[in-house]
Order: sequence, then C-alpha cells, then structure tokens
Amino acid sequence: MGIRKMKILLVDDDVIFHEMAIAILSDKYTVEVAKSGKDALILLLKNKPDLILLDVVMPEMDGWETFHRIRGISLLQEVPIAFLTSLSKADGLEHAQLLGASEYFTKPIDADDFINRIEKLLFK
Repeated sequence: MGIRKMKILLVDDDVIFHEMAIAILSDKYTVEVAKSGKDALILLLKNKPDLILLDVVMPEMDGWETFHRIRGISLLQEVPIAFLTSLSKADGLEHAQLLGASEYFTKPIDADDFINRIEKLLFK
C-alpha cells in the first residue's frame, strides 16, 4: 500500500478543459470528473474529495446552485470549493466570495499558477 493521492473532483462540462486539468494535476493528485452539477452530486454521495473545482457556467444546474447543494451535505461542508469560470473576474468573484468559495479561477488558466493555488488550498 502506497500513500493515497489526494482527490480532486473537477465539475465542468468542457471536455477540453478536463483533459488540460488532468494533464496538469494527475501527477500529484487523483482527478475525478463530473460533466454536470447533477453528476457531481451523485459522485459526492459515494466519495468525499479533498477539493472540488466547480465550473460556474454549466447547463441544467449552474455552479452557483451546485455549490449550494454541496454545502447542504453535512459531510462535505469542510471540503474546499474553488470556482472555475470563463466569465470575467469582475462578474463572479464577488459572488463567489459572498458564498464562501475557497478560490476563484478564471479561464484560460496558467498551469503554474493553477497548481500553486490548488496546493495552497489543499495544504493550508
């Protein structure tokens, strides 16, 4: 038995972003992907991640609603949630902060900045 890699749940409907994020993160972390907020909620009932990366703009259930639903699950209230978005920083940062999000990433992301900020969230 080796050391368990910390688990990150990436919730995003953009398959190209999945591939990029997995390429950046998979050396150090186990990355699980959900393509919608609904899929994320199903996965979260089975596995508790160490971090959730949550896209804001998704069909059916957006990231804001998904965030509220995740925070309603008592076992997940302490899991850091970072928003990802292609919206301008001004359009969502304040809302994310009011909700209590741990971090806010705007796309496109810089790989080095992305991994550094994720490590700060995981190793506080």
